[in-house]
Amino acid sequence: MTCDGCGQLPEASKGRLTVVNVVTILPIELLVHALVVQTALPYLAKVIVLAFTATALVIWVAEPSARRFLWSWLHAPALRRRRKLDTSPALWRVRTVLADEPGALQRLSRALAGLEANILSIHVHPVAGGVLDELVLSAPGDLAEEELSAAVELSGGRQTRLWPTTPVALTDGQTRTLALAARVAGNPSELPQAIAELLAAEIVIDVPGKPVARDMGSESTLLKVPTTWHAPLYFSRPGEPFTPAESGRAHRLAELAEVVELTELARSGSAGDREAG
Repeated sequence: MTCDGCGQLPEASKGRLTVVNVVTILPIELLVHALVVQTALPYLAKVIVLAFTATALVIWVAEPSARRFLWSWLHAPALRRRRKLDTSPALWRVRTVLADEPGALQRLSRALAGLEANILSIHVHPVAGGVLDELVLSAPGDLAEEELSAAVELSGGRQTRLWPTTPVALTDGQTRTLALAARVAGNPSELPQAIAELLAAEIVIDVPGKPVARDMGSESTLLKVPTTWHAPLYFSRPGEPFTPAESGRAHRLAELAEVVELTELARSGSAGDREAG
């Protein structure tokens, strides 16, 4: 419940604080008044005794005790929010290589169901030695990454990688690709930014000596996209290798940009010939 930065409890609502203060102060005030008023002290002395006694009892005795006693009720709204956060589903992006045989995906699904993890989307890519399954899972918020990884490995998964993800991973990839394709068709110079947005990657310069995914069967965190009219484009996504499907989409966008540039060159050449004629 305490803040990681300041170590303090969350601020209680004003309504609950008011109730605690009234329950704490009112009985003390009544008791002190009842005791002091009956004494033979002068009026001014009674006022001073009442003020200092009541203040001291409220500040140093009654209020701290009441806050400790009513702690769970005082911070009940924050406790409820914390429980909701702790138990709310978490989204995971999982990549694992399965054997290309009947029942492999069923074993993985059964293992995930045992952890109350639900498969929200799945993409399958052929790779050497099996198939690469890319899944987006909804799992209990208290499920540890090690538990999820162990379940995938025990069900037959190999080279498993997991990343916490967001609902953006569930967006329609085809629709997003078409939107970026329209953007490239309107302005081919937008190609690097469009590919970077499509792959959630960073644009980098050529880094000699690093493994680069150049074909549909390789896997790397550095992707090279050749272009006919310009130098090759390089994209990096550390810790999250590019899938063959992502490599293919990037290459198709590059081809679209080349076709648009070639069409524009042909049009400008035709216009020049007409002017010369």
